[in-house]
Amino acid sequence: MREYTLTAELIMAYGEHLKNQEHCAGTVEKYLRDTRAFVRWLGDGRMTEESAAAWKEHLQNLNYAPTTINSMLAALNGLFRFLGWDDCRVRFLKVQRRLFRESNKELSREEYSLLLATARSMGRERLELLMETICATGIRVSEVRFITVEAIQLGRAEVALKGKIRTILIPNKLARKLMKYARKQKIVSGEIFLTRNGKGVSRRQIWAEMKALCKKAGVAPTKVFPHNLRHLFATVFYKVSRDLIKLADILGHSSVETTRIYLLTSGQEHQQQMERLGLVL
Repeated sequence: MREYTLTAELIMAYGEHLKNQEHCAGTVEKYLRDTRAFVRWLGDGRMTEESAAAWKEHLQNLNYAPTTINSMLAALNGLFRFLGWDDCRVRFLKVQRRLFRESNKELSREEYSLLLATARSMGRERLELLMETICATGIRVSEVRFITVEAIQLGRAEVALKGKIRTILIPNKLARKLMKYARKQKIVSGEIFLTRNGKGVSRRQIWAEMKALCKKAGVAPTKVFPHNLRHLFATVFYKVSRDLIKLADILGHSSVETTRIYLLTSGQEHQQQMERLGLVL
């Protein structure tokens, strides 16, 4: 049985590889965190083709959720693929497709409106516009930097990530609000959402500001994070258009199956649908 040794240098090289593949900073950070957790579990970094399978069993014994385990295994499999250690790759757990999203994680339109109103009352114009921009266009938080003065003037942003380029349309009403904000901030070109130092607002900062806002708004923290705004966009867009293929293109998904996950109804809505069947007499 062949033995391998994982070193800090190899993991660093993997991190650079992920960046070169244009994965977002959050994904790179998570993959490296999961990989280092595996190395700590190994102890000395030495492993065989059976080590990853043993790691999977270890995570199951710790009662990690199956989806969490699979996400951690994805990080490892990516590493092994990068290193050419294909015999070390491990199978994912089989997870039944979910039928609905948990209600405590579902952001409603009413709660979204409450968040915007709270940000407005606090004088947090940048945060209000950030949330509106993500929710009205469906962009990822890592793609906020593509919202520039030039993009607003054109009414569309060209987003280039993960080797793909897609066009994001900016609604007219949003474009007017963003241009008004840019003029007020004396931003004549480039990114709209900047810190006081003139740098682009980071994903971590957006996350932290939204978490602080939810307390003021009285909205559950489990519902308030940037990606949930993207989910809300997907849900509303599909209800209006009923066009899954177009939605997948807008969101930048390579697979329609990924888009389907965004359209899961809440547990409460699913329950109501079951009740309307009228099969209990």
